[in-house]
Amino acid sequence: MRHIYKEGASSKSPVLLLLHGTGGTEEDLLPIAEMIDSQAAVLSVRGNVSENGMPRFFRRISEGVFDEEDLKNRTEELHEFLDQAAAEYGFDRSRVIAVGYSNGANIAASLLFHYKESLKAAILYHPMVPLRNHALPDHSNLSIFIGTGENDPICPAEETKELQSILEQAGASVNVHWERMGHRLTEQEVIESARWYQRNL
Repeated sequence: MRHIYKEGASSKSPVLLLLHGTGGTEEDLLPIAEMIDSQAAVLSVRGNVSENGMPRFFRRISEGVFDEEDLKNRTEELHEFLDQAAAEYGFDRSRVIAVGYSNGANIAASLLFHYKESLKAAILYHPMVPLRNHALPDHSNLSIFIGTGENDPICPAEETKELQSILEQAGASVNVHWERMGHRLTEQEVIESARWYQRNL
């Protein structure tokens, strides 16, 4: 997978896995990583799927309707890529923290739906429920931040509440921060996620 890797301040540094939104690139979330933890290692990945020339992490059938088979396959692909990247760059695989926006948040959430210890924690900006009627692994030691919009037309508030409930039922600790700027990722969301990160990680 096309990506950027930046070493952290030490071998024990967390690794921020950056996952862009539809049409983004591996460059998009680098400033956000700097705001969250300037000492962390960074692994920023570009989605392998193209939708009318726009990079994505998995296919969709229409707005808000995911190609579930492709989602499962691409989630496995990303999970395996993380293992390979850890071996290549020598970082601690158990210290990977996802930071995803929109489509990137959805693939990160899918990692949580499929794997017990693929991520140490997750910061999800405007995510949706990736799969329904799916049994999650135990996430009793997992902390998750969700930033979202009360008036998000792509990810309605009820969708966020449903995702929170699913993750909490799997044992995760979930903190939700609400904005009123639609689907846009705001600076305040990033600031709140950075505060959450400092408190919890």
